[in-house]
Amino acid sequence: MPISKFLVKKLSNYENDKSIGSKLRAKRIAPLTKQIEQVFSEHGFVNIIDIGGTQKYWNIVPIEFLEKHNVTITIINLPIIDCPENNGPFIFSHGDACGLINFDANSFHIAHSNSVIEHVGDWGKMVEFSKEIKRVAPKYFIQTPNYWFPIEPHCMTPFFHWLPKPLRIWLVLKFPLGNWPMADTVDKAVRLTESARLLNKRMFSALFDDASIFTEKVFLLPKSYIAIRD
Repeated sequence: MPISKFLVKKLSNYENDKSIGSKLRAKRIAPLTKQIEQVFSEHGFVNIIDIGGTQKYWNIVPIEFLEKHNVTITIINLPIIDCPENNGPFIFSHGDACGLINFDANSFHIAHSNSVIEHVGDWGKMVEFSKEIKRVAPKYFIQTPNYWFPIEPHCMTPFFHWLPKPLRIWLVLKFPLGNWPMADTVDKAVRLTESARLLNKRMFSALFDDASIFTEKVFLLPKSYIAIRD
């Protein structure tokens, strides 16, 4: 659909540092860099766990800043995602965000995830995710899109997530939507439509009740929320 392609280009094209998405990320990251500076001043090094992340995402932080603050970033993804070779400050490993059994309590200084919790499953899985975040690090920085923002952030289609499920499945079968290809089977269409469960602020605050919740806005509308525990 032309409108979803346009919105991908304007809102989520992170290759272009002038896109709205890139500008939001650059602004969003300021509290995280402050956390890094605080930890470095106390310990002389910083260990971060990034759940569901990528090395590419961290291009928003200059490599010189990471090196100066002796930062190590352990990026955890599901086994279905190939692990790149460790390089520079980045360590790659497999794990389940809802059960980080390979890591003891407070194994890291900072836990981080960007647009991940909405993908882990139902409410019970989200609760498990939030407990693991709180367990593995004393500080955390968690971001998620807002259910009440009118543009669905994954398929970049206005009002898509507010439509009845059968209609969403029909749309996915008929059109490529934003970052989603057109599904060629009902099974694939259902899996795509169920791949994200967006949260509102009240739900997000309940999951991270020991954090400060900050709101990101686009066109004066709340686009996403960030939970920060210092």
